[in-house]
Amino acid sequence: MDLMRYAARAPFAQRHLLTLQDWSEDEILQSLSLALQLKAGLKAGRRPKPLAGKTLAMIFAKSSTRTRVSFEVGARQLGADALFLSTADIQLGRGEPISDTARVLSRMVDGIMIRTFAQADLEQLALHGSIPVINGLTDEFHPCQILADLLTIYEHKGTLKGLKVAFIGDGNNMAHSMLIGCSKLGIDVSVASPAGYAPKARYVGWAQENARAHGSLVCVTEDPAEAVGGADVVCTDVWASMGQEAEAQARRTAFAGYQVDEALLAHAKADAIFLHCLPAHRGEEVAAGVIDGPQSVVFDEAENRLHAQKAVLALLMG
Repeated sequence: MDLMRYAARAPFAQRHLLTLQDWSEDEILQSLSLALQLKAGLKAGRRPKPLAGKTLAMIFAKSSTRTRVSFEVGARQLGADALFLSTADIQLGRGEPISDTARVLSRMVDGIMIRTFAQADLEQLALHGSIPVINGLTDEFHPCQILADLLTIYEHKGTLKGLKVAFIGDGNNMAHSMLIGCSKLGIDVSVASPAGYAPKARYVGWAQENARAHGSLVCVTEDPAEAVGGADVVCTDVWASMGQEAEAQARRTAFAGYQVDEALLAHAKADAIFLHCLPAHRGEEVAAGVIDGPQSVVFDEAENRLHAQKAVLALLMG
């Protein structure tokens, strides 16, 4: 499949990006195709402004490097203004109901991106507002990162369907979104986590249903070597996410043996690529020799947050 020339099977009908489970295979492929086109255009010096005159409100309850920069730069490249709103500075952080914030912002801006803790807060914004809402990260999902990951995989592998992606580590928002995004596109996906840290059963169930519909496989295991065996792509994430700092030492103990090092990566295909959403802790979830080695494409992946999110903004706010 040539994603640059992907022919959509239906008009893009989504109003929000809360989780990729809400999007069809066709809608995901439409967004990836547009991301490739926007990236190619940017590299060639073409900067269309489909969002000229519009404003994106960016609400941050969690700090960020890649999310803030990529959304702010992406919005401006598309002609929109980007307004940074820390929950420490707005009334939402002082107890204003989310429903009131949603209604107020809907009368002033054209879209909301939020990076927060509870998925329910995101869903309340979408329920009570009248403008697109984009999940910049919650404790449950990180759909924009997975779109960037899928874009990176396609660029390096030239295809998506039929590949195998392995995720090693905490069954967190990244694992949930990787399970969903891959299974929607016919990509085999395996997740290896220690006992007590597996992905939530509900989301594994979603992925299994997707996989049955799209001809792929889902595996959840405690054995990292089993998960990585024959993989085209190997991914990991930090062992303690934001909000889990008090658990850091306990998690280091639990995740001993789950580091993606050269020995574990050797179970994958010889031409496998390595992904990490960053920031990374070298010597914990990944060995320096892997993340800084020839199979690592983490900085291509980081750049692709910009292009993938521009596609999301253009499709939802255009």
